[in-house]
Amino acid sequence: MCGRYVSSRSPAELRRLFDVPDPPLEEAAVEPSWNVAPTDDVWAVLERADRTTGEIRRQLRALRWGLVPSWAKSPDTGARMINARMETVADKPAYRKPFAKRRCLLPADGFYEWESVEVPGRPKPRKQPYFITPEDGSVMALAGLYEFWRDPRAEDDDPAAWLTTCTIITTEARDAAGRIHPRMPLAIPADDYEAWLDPAHANAEELRDLLVTPADGRLVARPVSPAVNSVRNDGPQLIEEVDPEQEGT
Repeated sequence: MCGRYVSSRSPAELRRLFDVPDPPLEEAAVEPSWNVAPTDDVWAVLERADRTTGEIRRQLRALRWGLVPSWAKSPDTGARMINARMETVADKPAYRKPFAKRRCLLPADGFYEWESVEVPGRPKPRKQPYFITPEDGSVMALAGLYEFWRDPRAEDDDPAAWLTTCTIITTEARDAAGRIHPRMPLAIPADDYEAWLDPAHANAEELRDLLVTPADGRLVARPVSPAVNSVRNDGPQLIEEVDPEQEGT
């Protein structure tokens, strides 16, 4: 799975990297984070039709990580739906419509996974976190889906009644990630951003073909401090490499 990731780039840099023409609707809504966790607000790149002109426009928007299906009774559902498996994403009721019409990109510097390590003299293995990131330091455009949910208890004219949420598509892990965890997020290459984001593109097989291993598999995995285990911790120090032997003492 992908349960934590890093997204530290500014809205201005993300607009440049993803060819977003206009400032985001919530310029200061999402702070840089080196420990993005489920139910956090995250930046997402998506394309929607303008309500006035009908023109499809690329946007940078703040969404909540953890997809809440439109038919869910409570937004609490989202905490359990942070990932969508590639193998079933086109068929599962919660993801079928978003996969067909509401796809997005979730910019990331990298993601975390944990490896179970046996420690002599301890009855249980410890979890060693790793930060997995492109070798060249490039941004990862994680493949995502988004959905709209309306609180059924809210007043008809309450703008706060609407919640927009997202999920990350995952697959079997390979290369650096595969040595640590069996699942990993998928990404979209820059040449395929337009095809992936186009809400009119609904061919499931063609869409699946756009999903690739982040950075073409050129990833590095470095051990980092277990401080990342707590969602209360944040900052660039979390992705600094550590000696796992010393961390385990």
